[in-house]
Order: sequence, then structure tokens, then C-alpha cells
Amino acid sequence: MIAAMTGAKQEMLAWYRSMQLIRQCEEQLARSHQRGLIHGACHTYVGEEAIAAGVSANLRLDDVVFSTHRGHGHALAKGLPPVELMAELFGRETGCSRGRGGSMHLFAPEIGLMGTSGIVGPCILQAAGAGYSFKLLKTDRVAVAFFGDGAANNGAFHEGLNMAGIWKLPVLFVCENNQFATEVPFSYAAGNPSVALRGASYGMPGVEVDGNDVTAVARVAKEAVERARSGGGPTLIECKTYRTRPHAEGMGDYTYRTREEVAEWRDRCPIKRLRSLLVADEGSTAAELDAIDAEVRDQVMAALQTAEQAPVPDGATATRHVYCEDPVATQAPPPPPGARQLGFAAATLEVLDAEMARQPGIFVMGEGIGVRGGNFATTAGLYTKYGGERLCDTPICERGFVGLGCGAAMTGARPVIDFMFIDFINDAFGELVNQIAKMQYMSSGRLRMPILLRGCVGIGHSAATHHSGSYHSIFSHVPGLRVIMPSTPFDAKGLMTRALRCHDPVMFLEHRELMGMKGAVPAESYEIEFGKARVAREGTGVTVVAFALMVHRALAAAEQLSKEGISVEIIDPRTVSPLDTDAILASVAKTGRLLIVDEVSAPCGIGAEVAARVADAGFNDLDAPIRRLNGAFAPVPYSPSLEKAIVPDVDAIIRSVRDLVSE
Repeated sequence: MIAAMTGAKQEMLAWYRSMQLIRQCEEQLARSHQRGLIHGACHTYVGEEAIAAGVSANLRLDDVVFSTHRGHGHALAKGLPPVELMAELFGRETGCSRGRGGSMHLFAPEIGLMGTSGIVGPCILQAAGAGYSFKLLKTDRVAVAFFGDGAANNGAFHEGLNMAGIWKLPVLFVCENNQFATEVPFSYAAGNPSVALRGASYGMPGVEVDGNDVTAVARVAKEAVERARSGGGPTLIECKTYRTRPHAEGMGDYTYRTREEVAEWRDRCPIKRLRSLLVADEGSTAAELDAIDAEVRDQVMAALQTAEQAPVPDGATATRHVYCEDPVATQAPPPPPGARQLGFAAATLEVLDAEMARQPGIFVMGEGIGVRGGNFATTAGLYTKYGGERLCDTPICERGFVGLGCGAAMTGARPVIDFMFIDFINDAFGELVNQIAKMQYMSSGRLRMPILLRGCVGIGHSAATHHSGSYHSIFSHVPGLRVIMPSTPFDAKGLMTRALRCHDPVMFLEHRELMGMKGAVPAESYEIEFGKARVAREGTGVTVVAFALMVHRALAAAEQLSKEGISVEIIDPRTVSPLDTDAILASVAKTGRLLIVDEVSAPCGIGAEVAARVADAGFNDLDAPIRRLNGAFAPVPYSPSLEKAIVPDVDAIIRSVRDLVSE
């Protein structure tokens, strides 16, 4: 019994030290904000320390944590040295995110801190993705998502918990219900006032606990971690707590709550509570606890001094790590196409099958991609070969499974997200742009993002406005994404092989009208490098840069124009981001004229980018103004006659070339 009590006391003293470290760091950071050392927002964790300490005490180093804008406490409890936290908020080179993140974006994957986010909700999906990765790779690791009560009313909460419940993922969903989402009270924002009760809706235990009682938090977390490690699935834990400082330092605090309410919660301080328990029940003395306080104070003050003196990042490094910077292995040139004919979808299926056999971390997620084999037979036969864990049919929740894919890619897997039509993935725009595209950069290259997102683009078959988008211009504007648009089965195979071997996020866009197209495809494995255009047809009189289906219409137009003595060179960029400007400039230097053909509308499109680059670097080679031929500036209509009217056809390309030649 004495040994057991001694063990309990040691555990409680460890919690106490962790909570004191968080509290004293936060108080110093609040003072630093007042001194102007912190250049942006500072969201402190004061009042909630028991949750981070109690949960993290049950985690191993290789377990992972995904957090929120109020993540300082989670970072410190997971093992982040205070000096790295402070240096990050001071914008210093030695900060945990190398000065790229500040208060809201903390990364230390070396200790399992996978990032905090200034956006509400993504941590829930990413933790589910880590859980899926751990399940796929047959480890007993556990993922934790810390989030506030505001996130419990966000779509990511419902989609993330539902997926975790379906697949019994090893995840703890820890809701820190501090009563307010910024300044909106939870009592107003939630039709169901209990977050914990929502767990049952998703097939998992939901537990409500006093978030200011570290012993209760640690006990519940221990049970949840043991359940997760043993294959029992996820747990939702609602910790009732309160932040006793403003939403962010410098903000007004008493327009939405009263001084009396804050004072009452300060009296319920989790550190004060644990201190009393240690003295009353565990035989600790005030002097013993004061000594811990003093040790922590010395540690924090030393960290503060070191962080203040740390160097700022070199501005020359500001554009590093947008993409993976690992050396790229030299690849043999692609073999000649040969005589073997394959369909577009069959060519990519051949690659996916081969790479799944070679890389056990590859899995595919999407609607109907399992037994059914995909809407366009993109995964036909793979379910029988690799099983449901690697060919995973999803609920209709694009934001959810795209965000899950992000977390899985961060933790050792290689997800393939089949979104069917690009219009659907627009529901996950935030996960793509704010999370997937920025993860390598924000982590200073310490996290990779090997995720392939594939689906159809383009107009055809009277699909109308919600199944006919392209949006490649929009996604090419996003740093960190690779945007691929092959126009032949040969290119589709080589580019997909590259996509499944690189460490960057790739948007692989397949035009719906090309999916049934056949072409020559070698049986051998080969890669096509991103950013290398192909000359689809050589010519001397006019350069036509065309994308996807428009390449084939331009080829048909060039054939007819050749009978009139007009020689057309056609450049197929193959990748929109990166864009092979050099190949386009070389062609324009030969022909002196440029027409850009894209089926989508012109404003702010990729054609404008091509035109701008050529005008900047190839102006002296031009013998006529640059021209663009685009689809109409309108949503896509249903009727065939209306659909035909808004897309450039062969005749329109012929007329545009003739006009350009006549100038």
C-alpha cells in the first residue's frame, strides 16, 4: 500500500510539474506580448492545464497530437522545450516551427506534435487520418485531437467522428469545453448542450469529465488510450473547463462574460486544486511544492532569456520547403509508346496496382471505389486483391476524407483520394489549401505530404453544372500543390507513376471525355517528370498551347489547317503547376505567334498566366498579339445545344488560328 501511494504521489507530482510549466510559460508569454516581443496573436492556455497534463501523461513519444490555435499547453505537455515555444512566438529561427508559425502553428513531429492550426476543426480529421495510418500499418500507436467547444459544432467534428466510429480508429477526441468559442457562449451555439452525449451517435463512448481535475482527466484518458491501443476504437472526452485569460492577449474580455464569473473560475484553478490534494492526501509539504515551482520558474526564465537572444530567420529562406526538397533520383527517359493499346483509365489502373504491390502504405479512399471499382473503373479489381482497408469506400463527406488523408500522409501512409468529380472536392477546399498544401512549408520540411488526389474534370455528356468543373487555374494558384492534366494514356501512366513516388501533394485531373480514349502505352514502369511539356505536333507558323481535351481538338484543327498551308505547333503542358514556360517560349521563338486554348472561362485562367509569362520573357519573339480562346463565362448548362455553345470546338480553333496568322 505504501509503494502504491508512493507511485501515485510521483505521478501526481509529475502532473503538477507539467501544469506549472504550462502556467508559468503562458504567464511569461502574456508579459512578452505586452512588451511587443510577440508580433502576432497569442492564445494562452491558462486555466485549462489539467487537460493537457492529464491526457499527455498517458501517451508515448511515438503517439501523436493534433491541436488548435490554443495549443501551447498541448505542445509543452507532449515534451516541447519551453525555449522552442517561446522562440517560435518571438519569430526566431530556433522556434519549433523555425519562425513560420507563431502562436497558432506549432510543429515538432520529432516528439509527436503534428501541428496546431489557426482553422477550427482540421485537427479532428487529421487525427482520424493518423489513426487510419496506424491501423493500416499495424502499429499500436494512438492519435489525439484536442479541440474547443466551437469545433464541436463544425462539420469536421461530425465527419471525423463518424469515420473514426465506422473504422474503429485508435483516436482520442478531446473536447476542451471552456464555455466560449471566441466570444460566443456554447450554451447559445449548441442545440445539444452535451458534447459527450454525441459520442453515441457515432458509435463510440462519450465521457464527460471535470476538466479542472487532473486526476479525473488522467483516469479517463488512460482508459481511452488502452481501448485505442487494443483495437477497441475511439473515445470522445468532453472536459468541462474555462479559460481565465482573454481569447487572445490584448482582446477585451468583459463584453461577453463578467468579472465575477472569471474570478469564480480562477478560484477553481486546477493547479491550486492539485496542490491541495497533494498536501491533504499524499503527504506533500508546501515547501516541497514551492521547490518545484521555483525549479520551473528558473527553467522558464532561462528559456525566456535564450529565446529573446535567438537569431531571426534569414529572409532568404522564406520560400524554402514549399515542395519536398529531397534529391530527386535520376529517371531513365520514358520508353517509346510501342504498339500496345490501353485505355486512359486502364493505364492509370496499371500504375496504381503496381505501386500498391510495391508500397504497403498506399490506400485508396472514395465513394464506390471498393467492390464497385470506381465510377470510371479507376480501381477495378483492386478490392479483391488488396482488401477493404486499402480500398476504402467512404461516406459522402469530401471534407472529412480529404482531411483524413492529410493526417494519414503526415504519419507514414500514402493516401490516394478518389473524389470522382472535381466539383465534389470543392467541399474540401479548406483542407486542400490551408492544410495539405501548407504542411511541408509550415513544418520546415520535417513533415512530408505524399497524397494523390484524383478525379474528373471537364465538360461533356450533359452532366450540367455540378459535374463539369475544372478549376485547374484555381488550384495552380496554391503554393505547395502539384496540378497535373494529362491528355493521353501514355502521359497518364508516366505522370501517375511520378505522383505515387514523390512526396508532394498532387492534384491529378483526368478529363471525363478522355477516360475511354485508347493509346499506345508501354508495359514497363516509367515516370514523366512534372513541369515537362510535350510537343504534340511540330510546326512553324503558329504555337497553340492547349490543355487536356483541347489538345485533341487542336490536333484536329491543325490537320485541317495544314491543307491551307498553315503549320501549327501544339504544346501540351501536361502539368499546370509546375508550368513548363521554357518549352512554350522555345516554340514561340520558332513560330512568332501564340494561341492558348482552354475550355474554361478566360478571367484569371491558366491562359492568362501563359500569356503573361510569354509577354514578359518572349515579347521580342512575337510577330502578333497573344490570343486566347476560352469557354464562355457561365456555369455549365445541361442541354446538348447549350453545352456545345460554351466550349471551344475544332471550328473555333481553326478560326482563331486563321485570324492570328492574318495579323
